[in-house]
Amino acid sequence: MDVVRTSGATLHVEADLPPGRPAIIFVNSLGSDLRIWDEVVAAARGAGYGALRYDLRGQGLSDIGTTPYRIADHVADLEAVLAAHGIARAAVCGLSVGGMIALGLAEKRPDLVAALVLCCTGHRIGTADSWNARIAAVEAGGVKAIAETVLRGWFSPSAYRDNAPGVALCRNMLSRSPVDGYVATCAALREADFEAAARGVTAPTLCIAGEYDRATTPELLTALAALIPGARLAVIPGAGHMPCVETPSVLADHLLGFLSESFSHADRFSAGMAVRRHVLGDAHVDNAQRNTTKLDADFQRFITEGAWGSVWTRPGLTLRERSIVTLALLAALGHEGEVAMHTRATRNTGATPDDIAEALLHVAVYAGVPAANKAFHTVKKTLQAMEDQA
Repeated sequence: MDVVRTSGATLHVEADLPPGRPAIIFVNSLGSDLRIWDEVVAAARGAGYGALRYDLRGQGLSDIGTTPYRIADHVADLEAVLAAHGIARAAVCGLSVGGMIALGLAEKRPDLVAALVLCCTGHRIGTADSWNARIAAVEAGGVKAIAETVLRGWFSPSAYRDNAPGVALCRNMLSRSPVDGYVATCAALREADFEAAARGVTAPTLCIAGEYDRATTPELLTALAALIPGARLAVIPGAGHMPCVETPSVLADHLLGFLSESFSHADRFSAGMAVRRHVLGDAHVDNAQRNTTKLDADFQRFITEGAWGSVWTRPGLTLRERSIVTLALLAALGHEGEVAMHTRATRNTGATPDDIAEALLHVAVYAGVPAANKAFHTVKKTLQAMEDQA
């Protein structure tokens, strides 16, 4: 948990951003907090992605900050959160008002947005009359006064009828929302129109609707997807407005499947350079860059994009696991120089000498004892030199 102070508020943030891993930013809905993403974030982390989520101003543990709000204020908050964590480019997944905030960021700072996942949202949500009625009800009786009406739209009829655990969680979360923060974001939504922003999106985009969503219907998501060039649309059966709570595994499958296809060549180069530096160290990469000539410039880019940006950044294995696999393959092929280089890299990947020994035992079985023996000799010399330098 950490805190980011923006020009208008102090925000509660939770970030897990392993170096070299693509990051997903999760932006929550009105009347909720970052906990709605718990299971989706766990799936993303398990698949090897970094994740950042935060409470919008006026919600969860973030303070209310300066009112009145505009969606532009929420967009500025998100921009500040990314800057505070050194994130130059990421996938952004927003739910409801969080989707509008993601659209606003894509319009204001397209350089920051590698991909968009717009979940149960729209280019416009509700009408001025509907937002005025909600504001009046909340000001008169608190957020609790409208909680059951909202929950019926958030969940499928069966989940609401059975008072599923997610319903109870969201009832508590919603009912305890600060009135001033809730009303301020309602007023921001009342004025928001992101049709032009949607038409201008350049990032790969997936729009996701819940079958039973009454707040942002599948028809609204269909219209939003039609505005965004090349956008895809998915409808989650059996879900309402909160698929991240009601059907998190299905939402995660859509999200992660889409993102695995979405990063461009430029993203692969920047992500590859980041993980290459993390694994091999700045000194090694800087030396390679200094020694690059016209003869091998394309080769160096190929390595960064193809090996580091396309394979080492994939979410299926951890850096430690990739390090072990790489050492075994290099040993089997007799590449002593690269065995030494990747042995030194274990300082950064987390692979241990015991991991290396186990990998080389497999080499002995499947690639031959002489190859393993040569690799053990190289690894022992390299580990000793690392210890001497420590």
